[in-house]
Parts: sequence; structure tokens; C-alpha cells
Amino acid sequence: MSLRAETPAPPGTRVHRFTPAERWVHRATAALMGVCVVTAAVLYIPQLAVLVGRRELVVRVHECAGLALPAPVLLGLVSRAFRADLRFLNRFGPHDRVWLRAALRRDRRHGSRPAGKFNAGQKVYAAWIAGATLVMLGTGLMMWFTRLTPLMWRTSATFVHDWLALTIGVVLAGHIGMALGDPEARRGLRTGTVSEQWANREHPLWRP
Repeated sequence: MSLRAETPAPPGTRVHRFTPAERWVHRATAALMGVCVVTAAVLYIPQLAVLVGRRELVVRVHECAGLALPAPVLLGLVSRAFRADLRFLNRFGPHDRVWLRAALRRDRRHGSRPAGKFNAGQKVYAAWIAGATLVMLGTGLMMWFTRLTPLMWRTSATFVHDWLALTIGVVLAGHIGMALGDPEARRGLRTGTVSEQWANREHPLWRP
């Protein structure tokens, strides 16, 4: 009987998905968004406010992080690859409607969710979070510079800012949950490459 160990299978082929610039934009945006969410929680949850204290400092950190939130995306426009990603995210095709219908039916069969580099869910999320960020920035500025707008505008801005912040928190929790359930997608954002098998399964219309 031979005791020779079996030769391990060669690792799967890796395909390039994100450049360093694209990964930097995602990480910087995520960090700033995280600061905004955490500081907002400290400002609005009494128990956290008492625990942390230093409310004035928390307010300033929240304001600075909010103002800086668009910066990574704006700086990322220097990258040709990032601009190409934005074009992909802004284009909806017939396959995206098929993907959304399959997602609503919870259909996970092979081939039921055709997708290019980004699937329809990622496109919807990117569009929504971009719009929500702009609304939060605008309403936040109205709340910060109180002398620039009438009281009614500031009151409305506060209402929109608070409730949209809560909605963003819920959506971000879902986004993080989806990421935790897909280690290969996280690896792509961490290293820039994904396995060819994953790419063919999750993004069959994508041609790296």
C-alpha cells in the first residue's frame, strides 16, 4: 500500500477585479461613512452620549467626516478604472431586470441572475447610497449654518437628516451582512483579484 500523499490540486485561476485606486476609494468611503454612523449614534442615543461624553468634539468629528465623505469618490475620478466602474454602475440593461426579478423570487438557480461586473443589486445600492449621501450633506449644511436658511427649512432638514440617517444605518447593515456572506467578494476588495470560478458563477456576463 502506498503512503504517498496525493498531489494537491493547483489553486484556481485568479482574475483581476479592482485596481488599488478602486479599493482605496471603497475603503476611504467606508471609513468615513463608519465615522458618520458611529458619531451619529453617539449624538442621538442617550446612553451612548452619556458613556462617551465630549459632545462638542463628537459633533465636530461628525461634521468633518460628513463634509469629507464625497472626497474619496472625487479623488477617485483621476483613475480611469474607477471612472469605468462608475459607467458600469450607471448602466441598467435587460439582464439587470432579470436579476432583480430573480432576486425578488429568491431564485438562486444557476443562470437565473445574469450580471456583468456589477449585479443589479449592487447598482441599485450604489445609486441609492450616492443620492442619500448628497441629501445628508445638503441637510447637514443647512443644520450647521443656521443663518443661511429660514427656520422652517432647518426644521425640515433636521427631520429628513435624522430619518434618512436611520435608513442609511439599516441599509448599511444589510450591505455588510451581504458582504459577510460572500468571502470571495471581500477578497476581491482586499486583494483586487477573485477566483475565476466565482466570477463565472456570480458575474457570468463580466469579461475581465
